[in-house]
Amino acid sequence: MSADSIQKIQQLLPHRYPFLLVDRVKEVDLDGADGAVIRVLKNVTINEEFFNGHFPGHPIMPGVLTLEAMAQAAGLLGFAMLGENKKPTTLYYFAGADHVRFKRPIVPGDQVILEARFLSGRRGIWKFDCRALVDDEVVCMAEITCAERELEQA
Repeated sequence: MSADSIQKIQQLLPHRYPFLLVDRVKEVDLDGADGAVIRVLKNVTINEEFFNGHFPGHPIMPGVLTLEAMAQAAGLLGFAMLGENKKPTTLYYFAGADHVRFKRPIVPGDQVILEARFLSGRRGIWKFDCRALVDDEVVCMAEITCAERELEQA
């Protein structure tokens, strides 16, 4: 993935406000010693829609949205790995999460680095080891499963 802009992210992911949970691709390494990895930035602000109800007076980013943000980072890594082989109709569906651990809440003002490392892929099912970090501290981790699918043309 050559560009790190939000416009490039929107070309790859179908998500839009309020559900696009990544802001910038910081790094993609497809040839790392530990396998392909991506690092993505999510700026968390009090203006996020979900803070209106989670929780009034004590805003915390919902854990399921942290998992979704990690899945979006994993999808971006999958697209980067496909490179020129990616079809315009290819999507990655969030298919599962295993070994999920929440270490501390994510709050307004946090700058979250989402890391996804490719573990395996077979017959359109991709697994990624994912972490969310704030100030170099792991705040969430999970093994994310994505299913590669083609959109049906109308």
